[in-house]
Amino acid sequence: MIRILVADDHTIVREGLKQILGEVNDMAVRAEAASGQEALAKIRSDVFDVVLLDISMPGRSGLEILKEIKAEHPRLPVPILSMHAEEQYAVRALRAGASGYLTKAGAPDELIGAIRKVSCGRKYVSASLAEKLARELDTDATRPPHEALSDREYQVMLMLASGKSVKEIADELCLSVKTISTYRTRVMEKMNMKKNAELTLYAVQNNLVDCSMAPFG
Repeated sequence: MIRILVADDHTIVREGLKQILGEVNDMAVRAEAASGQEALAKIRSDVFDVVLLDISMPGRSGLEILKEIKAEHPRLPVPILSMHAEEQYAVRALRAGASGYLTKAGAPDELIGAIRKVSCGRKYVSASLAEKLARELDTDATRPPHEALSDREYQVMLMLASGKSVKEIADELCLSVKTISTYRTRVMEKMNMKKNAELTLYAVQNNLVDCSMAPFG
């Protein structure tokens, strides 16, 4: 039996996952967590075979939690299940130690197959992500500017590029407006840009945000 911890801040997502996985004979959702900190606490007090982790949660990001999980339990498989497209976070997640990356738009069969695969110590990537990883290796010497951003800076950059204000981002991430303003300043410096519109154009051109979600979309 594959013992699973589901970590997602949306109750409806956790309930849906429990329903899907509850119908699989060799899997059981042993516990659930609504935040990264709660997930860490559960992992420290119980035993799991797989941690299904959302990348976007209030407070500390999923990538930060992922790194801490892997530091404490390097062999524990942690596939990421995210609302964000592969182009946005998949490569960063895998570099941080994720066992795989799935989008919430995927089919239940894909999720079940991925959990079985990572529980055996293997990695799960889709065909499109495998192709992207191959391209990353080919162009390693000429990385785009956004690759120089920290995980949190990158997250803030995507949110700014999608048209969210500093206050909206602060509220969503449960951080202060001053902290987000500091991240914005760092992003602008590293990206050599001055306006949010420049970030939006860059993000759309590099397929980091859906053009229909961009402010000018």
